[in-house]
Amino acid sequence: MFELLGISPQELFSQLMVGLINGSFYAILSLGLAVIFGMLNIINFSHGAQYMMGAFLAWIGLTQIGQWTGNPGFVVNYWVALLLAPIVVGVFGVVIERTMLRRLYQLDHLYGLLLTFGIALVIEGLFRDWYGVSGQQYEIPEALRGAINLGFMYLPKYRAWVIVASLVVCFATWYVIERTKLGSYLRAGTENPKLTQAFGVNVPLMITLTYGFGVALAGFAGVLAAPIFTVGPKMGADLIITVFAVVVIGGMGSILGAIVTGLGLGLVEGLTKVFYPEASAVVIFVIMAIVLLVRPAGLFGREQ
Repeated sequence: MFELLGISPQELFSQLMVGLINGSFYAILSLGLAVIFGMLNIINFSHGAQYMMGAFLAWIGLTQIGQWTGNPGFVVNYWVALLLAPIVVGVFGVVIERTMLRRLYQLDHLYGLLLTFGIALVIEGLFRDWYGVSGQQYEIPEALRGAINLGFMYLPKYRAWVIVASLVVCFATWYVIERTKLGSYLRAGTENPKLTQAFGVNVPLMITLTYGFGVALAGFAGVLAAPIFTVGPKMGADLIITVFAVVVIGGMGSILGAIVTGLGLGLVEGLTKVFYPEASAVVIFVIMAIVLLVRPAGLFGREQ
């Protein structure tokens, strides 16, 4: 069968693995966008910059913080960064929401998009001025180095960890929002904030924490990406357009749509690299155009 297709099994499975890795990042980033849009009706164009911040915070903790503290032996390792960087990025998001975004909730979506686009440009500009445009390397943690022999291919341990971690975070988020009382409060606060607040729910605080959580997901993805991709100021800008396409295909605000579509489109992109490499850079956008023609609300979106 593989001979008829003109490819080797190793080539096919390796590209599927690359596609699944990319799909994991598409899923977790589009999930953060879907949470923010679904709960706040804000199109968060700064998501890519916040993803970049997570990666840079991990790199700074491993390579720079020892110089800052005057103790060269002091480092923030990968596992600590995986916990701390999303919290720091999330707190940054909370500050943005309380000082700027809160003023735009009653206005057209375009105002939120323009504001967050401006925030993204400021963040990227600051990191470019501080660290330049050349990328930085982040070492894979020692516990996740090497590969597992699956018989038909070698699976790098770190890439397997990225897939598992992304799936756990994505489906845990979906479960909390769709299957718990907290998720019911979030959805109710979005659909009818005055009535929800009348029942004693602090809706403004809930909205603030929701935005912080969505932003923290971007920071978490950035830490996961640091050992795989080069850490640089433009790493988020190069990815965010594709992630927005994933969100549109899945349905704006759809949690399950973001997860399933992100993983699925990553695999489609990987297969395209095998059979028609020239189209791999545009296949997601072609799918987006087709979906918008057939179902404007997206595959999992709800018609207004």
